[in-house]
Amino acid sequence: MNPTEVDGEPEGEREAPLVSVVLPTYDRPEKLADAVESVSAQQYSNVELLVVDDASPTPMKSVVAEAASPDLQWRYLRHDTNQGANAARNTGIEAADGEILAFLDDDDRWVPEKLAAQISTFRDREPEVGVVVVGQQFVDGDQETTIRVPDIGPAATPDLLAGGVGGSFSTLAVQRWVIEEAGLPDERLPAWQDREWLVRLSCHCEFATIQRPLVIRQVGGYNQISDLFEPKRDVTYPLFLEKYSELAAEYGLEQRFKARLSLSIASSALVNGYYRDARRFAVKAIKTDPRLKTAYAYLALALGGRYTYRTGVRLKRAFD
Repeated sequence: MNPTEVDGEPEGEREAPLVSVVLPTYDRPEKLADAVESVSAQQYSNVELLVVDDASPTPMKSVVAEAASPDLQWRYLRHDTNQGANAARNTGIEAADGEILAFLDDDDRWVPEKLAAQISTFRDREPEVGVVVVGQQFVDGDQETTIRVPDIGPAATPDLLAGGVGGSFSTLAVQRWVIEEAGLPDERLPAWQDREWLVRLSCHCEFATIQRPLVIRQVGGYNQISDLFEPKRDVTYPLFLEKYSELAAEYGLEQRFKARLSLSIASSALVNGYYRDARRFAVKAIKTDPRLKTAYAYLALALGGRYTYRTGVRLKRAFD
């Protein structure tokens, strides 16, 4: 492989930190193969890949071996029982050797310059920056794309508490020292795992963002963590409130924080067909923060159940 150039200098002429890529997986061999291939294709070469198989019915080691390029350093770790995505990530973090950790979900892919751009950003902004977040391109079953880029500032805590766009695990590169200070991802959460960890990381370092969609995420057509509405409503939502309401109050954002969480639950309820819950949480968001215009739209979409929601979706696509 040719030397990787970072900040215009060949990798061999500057210290190239080892990046440990943690990739949790469960029973999605075709998507896993695509994810591993995207790590192999990175322009930044000082990488080790740790694939953590969360007890797939059929072990995934052969998939990794076939998809990985000959010069990619990789290790395969396997749980005896299914423990969840954050438990798999934590297994990978604890086994990793790199001073920088990056994360890739098995249904996502990276574009080749993703890690190189993040390492360059760390070098430009060290030592203050502990997390670099990139944008995402979402591709649905009809191959229609949506771009989302982070809109948070260097001191990201208030932005995240107020509902700002951070990123999924696949968009993150994190300095090890930040993880040591902030702690590992919370294994109790069945959803919003990335959102919670971002808030916690932001309390210990500055963030930097790259306003380019360097992660490709497929949406729809298969089970994703974001589809698990009832655990999100019954476990994640109250736990999130418990963990961060006091912090939000310190920033004068408690009402906005609570309203945004209710709005997120209303949105998830709509997408998953829980229209009564969508109405309930949209009303809760409006009562908490009457200025939140999106809550009124969600309430209107939920009033007629499936009919009004699907009609609204079709109209939005037509106008888009």
